[in-house]
Amino acid sequence: MKTFSEIMQSRRSMRKFTDERLSADETNALLKVALMSPSSKRSNCWQFVVVDDQNTLQQLSLLKQQSAAFIADAPLAVAVLADESQSDVWQEDAAIAAICMQLQAEDMGLGSCWVQVHKRMYNDSQTSEEYVRTVLGIPSHLHVLCVLAIGHKGMERKPFNEEFLQWGKIHTNKF
Repeated sequence: MKTFSEIMQSRRSMRKFTDERLSADETNALLKVALMSPSSKRSNCWQFVVVDDQNTLQQLSLLKQQSAAFIADAPLAVAVLADESQSDVWQEDAAIAAICMQLQAEDMGLGSCWVQVHKRMYNDSQTSEEYVRTVLGIPSHLHVLCVLAIGHKGMERKPFNEEFLQWGKIHTNKF
């Protein structure tokens, strides 16, 4: 069993996946962690859309002009949403839930990659959020922060090299 430090060191963005589907137990483990994730004042403002349909994954892979095509080859994607009326820090709450899922995926030997949706553009006139909202039928009161692509790792990535830690960004007592 990996320690948390080992999970942090080995978790790298994975943009290539095998064809192997996730089991119901694997998917449930990821979602359970998301539902247990901390949120401001325990507002639980987040919601999630789980996508394993190949056609829908293909549509999601077009959510922005760059850096999302690999979603089409992922066996699972999770759109991370939040209700701004339930929390003034909905972005932070949704981000915490998303990273908890990514860390759980790594702990299970799965790969994941965050695809930013909020404040990104689908094309010159439509936001990525509007596009994802249409593809997934998301109500207008919910914001889309990101889409996580998750699956069995289709390539090896080297662990994070601690030689590149930016210790100069750590300040003690005062800046």
